[in-house]
Amino acid sequence: MTTAEPAAPTAAPSRAATTAAGPAPAVAEAAPAVAEEASAAAPAPVPPLAARAHAVGGSPVRDILAVTARPEMINFAGGLPAPELFDREGIAAAFQEVLTRTPAQALQYSTTEGEPTLRTALAARITARGLPTTPDDLLITTGSQQALSLLATALLEPGDTVLVENPCYLAALQVFGLAGARVVAVPGDRDGVDPGALEEAVRRERPKLLYLVPTFQNPTGRTMPAPRRAEIAAVAARQGLWIVEDDPYGELRYDGAPVPWIASLPGAGDRTVLLGSFSKVMAPGLRLGWLRAPDGLRRACSVAKQAADLHTPTLNQLAAARYLDVLDTHVQHVRAVYGERRDAMLAGLPSALPPGSRWSRPEGGMFLWVRLPEPYDTLALLPRVVEQNVAYVPGAPFYAGTPDPTTLRLCFVTQTPEEIAEGLRRLGRGLQG
Repeated sequence: MTTAEPAAPTAAPSRAATTAAGPAPAVAEAAPAVAEEASAAAPAPVPPLAARAHAVGGSPVRDILAVTARPEMINFAGGLPAPELFDREGIAAAFQEVLTRTPAQALQYSTTEGEPTLRTALAARITARGLPTTPDDLLITTGSQQALSLLATALLEPGDTVLVENPCYLAALQVFGLAGARVVAVPGDRDGVDPGALEEAVRRERPKLLYLVPTFQNPTGRTMPAPRRAEIAAVAARQGLWIVEDDPYGELRYDGAPVPWIASLPGAGDRTVLLGSFSKVMAPGLRLGWLRAPDGLRRACSVAKQAADLHTPTLNQLAAARYLDVLDTHVQHVRAVYGERRDAMLAGLPSALPPGSRWSRPEGGMFLWVRLPEPYDTLALLPRVVEQNVAYVPGAPFYAGTPDPTTLRLCFVTQTPEEIAEGLRRLGRGLQG
């Protein structure tokens, strides 16, 4: 058998092979290869972010907290519970018991709706506060902030209208903005949203929902009286409107009589979503909230939650269910301490603020709302106040409509009475300039 001779090597093109018409074909074919190499070196840009990511900014409150995190700062800007009041031993014991008795369950996936033991205990707690509730009425959420996001997913199309109080809880404005909703502020007074203005706004704007924090509102601290709540419920029944009743602070009452939830009023049960949270009475790090809604809407929120995070952490839910046995005792202690701190802030405000200032006197919750006389501008004044190692939140970011530049929010629960007195002295110096 013979083998074929190897082919003779092909000679490289010479200058003689280049004709007057241009390079030989072998040389001409090199140009596309160079272009491909250049293209690989400079990849095409990725598609842009969604328009909603540009349309909604971050939280000014969190921006202020980042700037004012120095240990010497007395910070009235946050909305944080007092960490020294966390029941570390009680919560640790609840986790330990759950991990000892039911470790396989605690460390496993759970149902989207929430652990049955927590929903059962929570339903009994809500029923005892005047709103008959079964476990199947509830969806456990990763903080009540997630409940707001789930409702926006289930209810809102881009361009839909949402009605809000003025001023309004800032993070709710963020949620509705990210959903692409039009947010319209309804005029009100010291008791909250004005029913007549609400009815007019519903007829004019045809909104999907009205968002309210009726009890110890963030940022104003005001509480909507029972007669006003009944009027709001009647408007929603006449006009066809969802009410989202957010109640993260309702158990933090220091004086006065409890007011019934809107969800418990005649005509409101089929159109009111009640949101609650364990963040202010147990611990925010557990990230546990809940949503009580009519069947169809609650199921839609469950589907949205499946897509978001499958379920809220099982271990945290089981530990919270165990801790509910002693929560009332803990809340009584928290109320007593926070009530003292509210009183300390109220006592110090007259000497700290300029003449002509006005402020709220909340019966509970975490916040005071201050209105300085014109021409004070609390946003412009904030850097000067921060130089005194004290901080507040300017009121402007809380407005969906035209802001009042003279307003500011003070949180009174995080500092001791002595720290509050010193912080108010610093605030007075900063406002005087």
